[in-house]
Amino acid sequence: MATAYAPAPPRDAPGDARLLRRFAMTRDQQMREQLVVRYLPLARYAASHYVRHSEPFDDLLQVASVGLLKSIDRFDPSNGATFSSFALPTMLGELRRHFRDRGWTVRPPRTLQEHALRVERAADDLQRLSGRSPTVDELVEATGLSQESVLEARQAAAAHSMTSLSARIGDGDDAGELGDLIGVEDDGFARADDRLTVDALLATLTAREREILRLRMEEDLTQSEIGQQVGLSQMHVSRLLREILEKLHMAAVHHARDPERVFG
Repeated sequence: MATAYAPAPPRDAPGDARLLRRFAMTRDQQMREQLVVRYLPLARYAASHYVRHSEPFDDLLQVASVGLLKSIDRFDPSNGATFSSFALPTMLGELRRHFRDRGWTVRPPRTLQEHALRVERAADDLQRLSGRSPTVDELVEATGLSQESVLEARQAAAAHSMTSLSARIGDGDDAGELGDLIGVEDDGFARADDRLTVDALLATLTAREREILRLRMEEDLTQSEIGQQVGLSQMHVSRLLREILEKLHMAAVHHARDPERVFG
């Protein structure tokens, strides 16, 4: 496991410039590997700026190493800058893109993402120095952002990770899962409303019609069985059922137009 925090960036050694010049001319892959090994501590230093509890340091080091490889391939020794001063911003940019593009559960606007990362880094640094969580005013001073921007950034930082609905909350007999706190839609009111509508529609039928309908719908009797119970022929029962359904349909149409109407 790589060290999660590097206190200071490593400096260029005297022989580095010579190796970088030779690689720029030859593009020799063995020299490239030597440069990667030589400057891996710089990648470790860059990754340490973005340490998060939810992000393994080795993953951050891998992202920074991609930036290191890009820097080695793009560096021009003739421009007069040291390799470290050229590579470090490249690696930090690679890390910022990593968090901006893949590290958000809910993706806020890009400016807000940048502010959130800046505030998080400042908060980590201040807490490491003072041993306590920094105040908003301290974060304002450290980041150069307004108080409102700092508060928005801290709120947006919550989008970096998500909590499982199976996460345990509470202790002892009161313990449960986070998902238990999520409400569900209660259809009791809808059922009560439907019951009132059905009662209103049934009120349009005679007692015999309601009994025939009950025997068919609730008891699931055949037309012949219904006829035997109410003293009618099967054909008469069939005609009555058609009339009952037509009467209910018309009552439902009128009820939809005027729900307050009382049927009788």
